[in-house]
Amino acid sequence: MAQRPVILIVGVGYVGLYTALRLQRRLARGEADMVVVDPQPHMTYQPFLPEAAAGSVEPRHVVVPLRRTLRRCRIITGAVTGLSHIHRRAYIAPLEGEPFELSYDVLVMAAGSVARTLPIPGLAEHGIGFKTIGEAIYLRNHVLARLDAASSTDDPPVRRRALTFTFVGGGYAGIEALAELEDMARYAIEHYHPRLSPADMRWVLVEGTGRILPEVDLDLAAWTVRQLQAQGIEVRLNTRLQSVSDDGVVRLSDGEQFPSETLVWTAGTKPHPLVAQTDLPVDDRGRVRCEATLQVADVPDAWAAGDLAAVPDLTRPGATTAPNAQHAVRQAKRLADNLIAVLRDGQTVPYRHRYVGSVASLGLHRGVAQVYGIKLTGWPAWFMHRAYHVSRMPTLDRKVRIIADWLLASLFRREVIALGQVQDPRREFVSAARGADSRQERPTTFSGPSPDDAARGAGG
Repeated sequence: MAQRPVILIVGVGYVGLYTALRLQRRLARGEADMVVVDPQPHMTYQPFLPEAAAGSVEPRHVVVPLRRTLRRCRIITGAVTGLSHIHRRAYIAPLEGEPFELSYDVLVMAAGSVARTLPIPGLAEHGIGFKTIGEAIYLRNHVLARLDAASSTDDPPVRRRALTFTFVGGGYAGIEALAELEDMARYAIEHYHPRLSPADMRWVLVEGTGRILPEVDLDLAAWTVRQLQAQGIEVRLNTRLQSVSDDGVVRLSDGEQFPSETLVWTAGTKPHPLVAQTDLPVDDRGRVRCEATLQVADVPDAWAAGDLAAVPDLTRPGATTAPNAQHAVRQAKRLADNLIAVLRDGQTVPYRHRYVGSVASLGLHRGVAQVYGIKLTGWPAWFMHRAYHVSRMPTLDRKVRIIADWLLASLFRREVIALGQVQDPRREFVSAARGADSRQERPTTFSGPSPDDAARGAGG
């Protein structure tokens, strides 16, 4: 290994960011160089995406800017397209410019996971994911725009299609996103859409198994179903999405079909496809095989953790740790400490953590939690959800900003403004520019304003 080793961290989710933070805090200056590669210049704290979508927190506050936070790291905004660890080389496609190769000495594979999709007709054309801040903002604008569209027409079929919202996947991501957005839409209708009623909306949750929230006991999952149904949400268990037609008609495996302009896919994740482009060992689920110390099995100077790593769960012999934020954050700290120990010829320590439990928000002042065997519902669970996740949010700056957002939201009315123009900000300008081009090409027989200009009026 070089006198001053280069540590390459691929991906900046929980594992990548927390590992980099701990390394730059504990490594002496000049002890190692750190390079961080990710397609985005920020880390997204995904548990707050539902609240960002619902307007409870400012979207910018649930992302952590890398260049501001990781000052001792070289940040490369781009994608690792392949990796040969035996040669210690990574192939990188930057956001702009030509691809290049990067040499390194120590690898931390932390690319995480991507949405697990199925070859369902129409899903790619009509589905909306929910893993990034961009998708959360888009979904918020889309839902509010559907309310505006329904409020602006008297056509019953158009209203029904606009006000039908379908979510596929009954895990935490799907339940929280659905509950928060339904809560926001109900608030918007009650306060700002007098021509609509909450009863006009139809929210449908589609889950392929016989239960939701597999992270909690059956009684809490059943309570959550009853809570959602009390809010008017349809819960379809043992049901699968079959197809989505070109005109937005959703077809389910139970034979029902209905028009829906909103289809959100939250049906699980899978290891990042980058793993297949490396020479690292993988298991039958495509995850990097790891030792309990978080070192890649039988591969020197390579480490992995989080969603893409198969890490032995020492609290459950024969099992691997679950792909969740609780393990990822703790694994990152153990990984960083063990990596430093190896650099300093010290001893590594196996990762051991018993699963504490889970918390979930079901909208404002409603939640469900199971922590250390204690089960909570309603306001206490909702409060625990917020307290836990703000404590895990990286950096004091982001913690303070999120708490300030909550305080302001408790004092003023909820923001339910759709900024739909951010989805296509150049549309109006392009339309105006093309109109100007066509007028220049049009033969002119008089010096006054064109018919189009006259129709618009002198005020512009």
